[in-house]
Amino acid sequence: MSQYGAAFDWARRHVDAGRLPTAVLGIATADGVVALDAFGATEGRPARADDPYWLFSITKVLTGLTAARAVERGLLTTATPLSAAIPEFGAARDDIVRLGHLVSHTSGIREPSLDPPDGLRAALLAPGREFVAGAMSRYSTVAFDGIAELVRHTTGQEWDADIAAWAGAVGATGLTLDPSVDPHAVVDAERQGLDMRSFARHRNPGAGMIGTAADLLAIGSALLRIGHGETGGIVQPATLAMMLRPLTGDIPRLEPYIAERGQDWGFTFNLRTRAPGLIDRDAYGHGGWAGTEFWVHPSAGVAFVLMTNRNERPGVDLDELDNAVVAAR
Repeated sequence: MSQYGAAFDWARRHVDAGRLPTAVLGIATADGVVALDAFGATEGRPARADDPYWLFSITKVLTGLTAARAVERGLLTTATPLSAAIPEFGAARDDIVRLGHLVSHTSGIREPSLDPPDGLRAALLAPGREFVAGAMSRYSTVAFDGIAELVRHTTGQEWDADIAAWAGAVGATGLTLDPSVDPHAVVDAERQGLDMRSFARHRNPGAGMIGTAADLLAIGSALLRIGHGETGGIVQPATLAMMLRPLTGDIPRLEPYIAERGQDWGFTFNLRTRAPGLIDRDAYGHGGWAGTEFWVHPSAGVAFVLMTNRNERPGVDLDELDNAVVAAR
């Protein structure tokens, strides 16, 4: 672990300063976990390396991998319209929303809160649009309900069941939608207006998963091996390459992912190819609402995970951690 001392010092420093309530930091290569430690406590509960956390939007890349597996089987393409699975979708729209729009945040579907009062499907089917599909990019969680329905419609499997199958095969056996596993509480969720019990009932394919650092590190290791040409894993190497192709180009980017943030959207992956603060821009992954982070650096041969549990994190710059991990390689 001493090789990554600067990265673990970063996590410890932010916990000691009170900027993060807890931090579980893990680092992996294609061979597996090389460093893992935990710091801090949630309301008196000490953080342990194997504790579950709410993943929030890291869920998106898990759902994305499940959709990509359906693409491999010839059941979907990025051109498949959402109306193939939900015929009533977009009845009043004069454009066509396709899988490629859903996975790249370019669908134009109006975004509800994380806890929409009438449920995800009602929010997905709400009339109107924000923009023509493909014309610009606005981050969307509700779009993933559409992705999940395309998966169910074409494969006959629920999205979370498919995730459990392929994730378990690579050693990520703790992923779940069930809050009875007792994830660390998000300390400012109530203050931010999010009722976690109500949120959990949505079983949100864009934000609802719970898991451990070890789960995500197992997936990160598997993705690194696929990037090195290993076949027979979660997806095939060519499929992973497809997922990492930028889909947003230079179209206008709306808040919160404006162009100055230096990223593109691939097939559900956040591609930090233009991030101004990174040593190594060959990076893909995703972050979550309460501070969870999952990033893979294929050129550096490393993946890292940060588990934490606070939405508001002033003074916390993830690029510092990313650079400390990459520089240690």
